Amino acid sequence: MKKILLYPLAGLSVILSGAIFGFFYAWICSTMWGLDAADPRVAIAAMQAMNASVRNAVFAPAFFGTPVVLLVTAVVAYSSGHKSAAIFFSAGAIVYFLGGLLLTMTVNVPMNQALAEVTVPADEATARIIWQNYSPVWQFWNKMRALTSGVTLALTGLALFTLSDRYASRE
Repeated sequence: MKKILLYPLAGLSVILSGAIFGFFYAWICSTMWGLDAADPRVAIAAMQAMNASVRNAVFAPAFFGTPVVLLVTAVVAYSSGHKSAAIFFSAGAIVYFLGGLLLTMTVNVPMNQALAEVTVPADEATARIIWQNYSPVWQFWNKMRALTSGVTLALTGLALFTLSDRYASRE
């Protein structure tokens, strides 16, 4: 029975890992560059709106579910005799939990909450100062989230590889 669950869980693990990596990566290579190029008053208002809208039922499974699904998959893999896969799934869960979920909750979310309390200034110079104090720091930590989410995806891919028949016969 456990082996029947293993492959769908492994598939879900890679989908969630890929989704959260893609989410953080998209902020790096388009969203923040676009906001940085915009009028800072627009950037502040847009970031406030995006931060408010991201708390939704579409985002939550990838953000909160990734480490849970990876750990469940690790347990099922281990109990099915796939110890190498279990190690990779577990490592992915730990890496994402620390560098994705925990980092977001302790750094990016407080920054977003502070920005949400800002009334968008009428003058561009004041808005520019606010945005310049927010954007580079937020982007640095987002790059760390993307990096750790990318490592999580790679670890999940390695776990899938170890589930292949050619590899499993050597385990």
